[in-house]
Amino acid sequence: MSSLIASTRFSVLDRSRTREGHDVPAALRDTVGLAREVEALGYHRFWVSEHHGVPGVAGSAPTVLAAAVAAATRTIRVGTGGVMLPNHKPLVVAEQFGVLDALFPGRIDMGLGRSVGFTDGVRKALGRDKHAAADFAEQLTELLGWFRGTSETGVRAYPADGAHVPAYVLATGEGAAIAARLGLPLVIGDLRGREKLLRAVDGYRAAFRPSPWAEEPYVIVAGTVAVADSEEAARRLLIPEAWSMAYSRTHGTFPPLPPAERVEERAAAGAMTDKERRLYESGLQGHLHGTEDQVADGLEAVLKDSGAQEVLVTTSTYDRAGLLDSYRRLARAAGLAGAPGPV
Repeated sequence: MSSLIASTRFSVLDRSRTREGHDVPAALRDTVGLAREVEALGYHRFWVSEHHGVPGVAGSAPTVLAAAVAAATRTIRVGTGGVMLPNHKPLVVAEQFGVLDALFPGRIDMGLGRSVGFTDGVRKALGRDKHAAADFAEQLTELLGWFRGTSETGVRAYPADGAHVPAYVLATGEGAAIAARLGLPLVIGDLRGREKLLRAVDGYRAAFRPSPWAEEPYVIVAGTVAVADSEEAARRLLIPEAWSMAYSRTHGTFPPLPPAERVEERAAAGAMTDKERRLYESGLQGHLHGTEDQVADGLEAVLKDSGAQEVLVTTSTYDRAGLLDSYRRLARAAGLAGAPGPV
């Protein structure tokens, strides 16, 4: 194992993906169970996501789910990847994280994104429009002010007021520039768009201004990583998510994950349209997947190019046993403290 990988933190973002034949509560319970597993393996943090009105994702209330995860674990950092700030009032977000920090002191992360609802219907239900993300920088500044007691309203955000909850910006579009200007750590992906990722990271470091939240730039690269006993087995773990993404882009809805073999049968039978096949095959490209040695080589290249201090893994698949095995193998490849011995 290289010293570069050994000095890097590895963390997990789970999107509470639903699976065909399993209900939504099962997806949420799986998320909590996965948090326990990766904590035992030695991963640094475990984050959950925010999606609204999406059949394939059960995680719609990330601070609520983060509370359940934190209550079920003991040492791993827990947070959001992320709360989509344009969907919420900054005061309410500050209060929610203040409560989390009060209950689980020193373990809570506040990952924040600028995406809005998946469809017009969702945005309408949230009381937002597609332009809501334009106010992200102002919303983020207000949110941080609630923790530092600098609001001009005369209102105090208890118990957030005076609390230190580390904030992270999930970069989309202008996100990296906003993170640099406000002096916040940056979470950026995915690993497939390497050239675009590196340009954004370089720009972030060049423009970074030290702040009470971070004295120096801190970069977390996020992406899908699948590890198995062969390259083909690792690739099969990617199939359900690749097909769900292709389906969402052709049908306008993001479905539960199907078994890999059913997607393969569909492809072999010519049951995909040309557009579906094109999107599906594209969805399988560019992710880090393979054996432990192959993935370690790929990670070393990403870390060398980006200078990132941390890797946030976001893998989803139908095969839960295969997913857990992938995280165990990745932990071993990364030399994490709780990783199992050679198989």
